[in-house]
Amino acid sequence: MATPRTTPRRPDDLTLEVVDLIGSVVARYHEEYEEAAAGHTLTGAQARLLSLLSLEPLPMRKLAQRLKCEPSNVTGIVDRLESRGLVERRPDPADRRVKLAAATAEGRRVARSLQDSLRFAREPLAGLSEAERLALRDALRRMLREG
Repeated sequence: MATPRTTPRRPDDLTLEVVDLIGSVVARYHEEYEEAAAGHTLTGAQARLLSLLSLEPLPMRKLAQRLKCEPSNVTGIVDRLESRGLVERRPDPADRRVKLAAATAEGRRVARSLQDSLRFAREPLAGLSEAERLALRDALRRMLREG
């Protein structure tokens, strides 16, 4: 006996508008991020990796997971950043067989400069009250956990 096919219900207009707005925010963020990276003669991927490493040293495998790319790509990005003195490789104190990539002092300075130049999200968010920013943060966190 064949099971009847159910047609997925079309999302309501509000949901469609929110999805469209999220897409617009993401597109604008990426556009500004790429421009900021280019201002430092970096690709977007190099800038994202440098931003991650400015927070803490990470092994290549974890960098690849966070950037959602192949470890071999991460190796190439780290090589290019290392040649510019923005990143260095060092042994992991917990496991000397593992190499960590870490931002140098200059790399951390460039990462801070990148973050400072991203006006797009900061300026509109400053116009929201703290309660509105908290509600937005909590809604986005809930969406990411459930997605």
